[in-house]
Amino acid sequence: MEPRERQRRAGDLLLWAVLATPVTAGRISPPWQAHDLPLYGVVLALLALAVAVSRRWPLAAVLVVVAGSLVDGNVVFAIPVFGYLAGLRSARAAPAAVVFAAIAVTGTVLNLGLFGTDPATWFMLASVLLFAGVFPWLLGRLRRQQQALADAGRRHAEDERRAVVERVRLRERARIAQDMHDSLGHDLSLIALRAGALELAPDLSPAHRAAAGELRASVAAASERLHDVVGVLREEHTLRPPGESVADVVDGARDAGMAVELRADAAELPPLVAHAVHRVVREALTNAARYAPDAPVVVEVARAADAVTVAVVNPAPPAGPLPGPASHGSGLVALRERVRLAGGVLDAGPRDGGWAVTAHLPLADAARPGTPPPGRADAGSPVAGPIRAFGTPALADAGPPVTGPADGSGATAPRPGDDDLAEIDPLDAGRVGVPGRDAERRLREARRRLRRSLLVAFGAPAGLALVLTLVYYPLATAGAVLDQAGFERLRLGEPREALELPRRQVAPPGTGAVPGCEYYTDRNFPFAQATWQLCFVGGRLVSKEQIAP
Repeated sequence: MEPRERQRRAGDLLLWAVLATPVTAGRISPPWQAHDLPLYGVVLALLALAVAVSRRWPLAAVLVVVAGSLVDGNVVFAIPVFGYLAGLRSARAAPAAVVFAAIAVTGTVLNLGLFGTDPATWFMLASVLLFAGVFPWLLGRLRRQQQALADAGRRHAEDERRAVVERVRLRERARIAQDMHDSLGHDLSLIALRAGALELAPDLSPAHRAAAGELRASVAAASERLHDVVGVLREEHTLRPPGESVADVVDGARDAGMAVELRADAAELPPLVAHAVHRVVREALTNAARYAPDAPVVVEVARAADAVTVAVVNPAPPAGPLPGPASHGSGLVALRERVRLAGGVLDAGPRDGGWAVTAHLPLADAARPGTPPPGRADAGSPVAGPIRAFGTPALADAGPPVTGPADGSGATAPRPGDDDLAEIDPLDAGRVGVPGRDAERRLREARRRLRRSLLVAFGAPAGLALVLTLVYYPLATAGAVLDQAGFERLRLGEPREALELPRRQVAPPGTGAVPGCEYYTDRNFPFAQATWQLCFVGGRLVSKEQIAP
C-alpha cells in the first residue's frame, strides 16, 4: 500500500472514531435497555459506511448520516462534518441542491403528514438541516473555490514566467536578425560594387555588360528588400559597439575593478560566432560582477578546427553576492537563444563552489552567416534563418529544449511550444499573447466563482431561513389564532363548550405548560408564539391572561 493511501485510511479511521464519540457517550450513560447494544452496533456501522463512501460519493454520506440521526439523535453531530466534506469534494452544486431538497421534502411529508409532528418541532428539524447540513456544505464549497483560485493563481504565475522567457527569446531573435541584416547588407553591397565594376570593364562584351548590370540591379533590389524586412527590428542602442572585441570587454571589466584573466586565441572568427562569443563573455562578466563581487574571473576562448569554446569561470564570492532584487534569468535565457541559433550549446551552472558559463559554437556552419543549426528544415538557405523572423517556420522552430540554470539562480527555463512561436509577429513580442491571456481569463473566472460562492455561503442560509419561516408561520397559526376581541369576549365561569375558541392550540411558552391550561396565539410574526393562556377547572374557565410572546 502506498504511503498516501495509508495516510488517507488513517484519516478516515480517525474521522470515524471522532464521530462515534458522542454516540458512544450517549449509549454508555444509564439507564440501559436491552435494545441499546444492537442499536449501538447499527449506528457505528452507519457511521463507518458514511466515512467509507464520503470520498467517492460525498452526498451519499450525507444521506446515510441523516438516516442514522433517526436511529440515534447523537448522529446529528456528523451531519455538519459530512455536509462540509460534500461541499469540498463535489465538483457540481446541482446534485447537492437536489439531495437537500429531497431530504427537506421527505422530512416534511413524514413529520407533518405521517407522524403528526407539531409545526414547532418540524421547524426545529428543518433548522437543523439548514444549519447543520446546508450551511457547512456552503462553507465546503467556498473552500473548494478558494483552492481553485489558488491553483489558478499558480498557473497564472507560471504562464507569466513562460511569457517572459518567450519575450526574451523573441527579442534575441530580433537582435540576431538585425545583426544578420547588417552583415548580409554589407556583403550584398560588396557584391553590387563588384558587379558595377564588372559592368564598367572596357573589354566586356555588350551581352556580358548587360548581364552584369542586371546582376548589380538585382543585388541592389535584394539589399533594399532586406533593409525593409529586417530593418524595422533595429534598436536604438546597439548591443555591441562597432569593432569591440572580447579583449575590449575584458579591459572594461578590469577598469571597473574586476580581476579578470583572459586566455584567448588570436585567430579571426566568423561574424556570427564572434557576435555570440562577445555576448557570452559580456553576459557572464555581468553576472560575475553581480553575484560574485571581488572573485577572480577567468575568460578562456579556445578555437579548434571545427568549433570554438568560450568559458567564463569564477569561484565563490568571498563576501557573498551584492544585495538587490532576485534575478529572473532573462540574460542567460537570451544568451542561450543566441548560442542555439548559432548552432551551439550553452551550459551555465555551479562548478567547484563557484559558477561557470560555457558555450560550444561550431565553425563550419558559422562560416556562412545565417546558416541555421544542423537539422533545420531550411538549412539550405543561407539567409532564410535570420531574415525570416516574422513567425515563419525558419525561426519558429525552437530546436532543443531550453534547460539549465538561469542567471545564477539555479532555476530552469522551460521552452514554450513551437506552435506558440510560429504565429507571433516580433512587432508584438512585448505582447506574447495566448498563454498570458488564457491565464488571466482563468484567474478572473476563478475569482468570479469565489465571489459567487462567498455570496451564496452567507446569503443562502439567510434566504432558506426566511423561506422556512414563511412556511412555518402559516402552519403554526392555522386554526390556533385568538384575536384581541375574541379574548375580551371570554367570560370567567362559562363552560368551555360555550366559548368560541380556535380548534387547535399552539405550543406552550418556554416556562412550560400549566396543568389545565390552554394556549393560543395572536398571529405574532414570525414564530406565532403563545399569547393567551386560558385555564379551566371542571370544564369552566377560571382564569385568562395574556403572556409575553
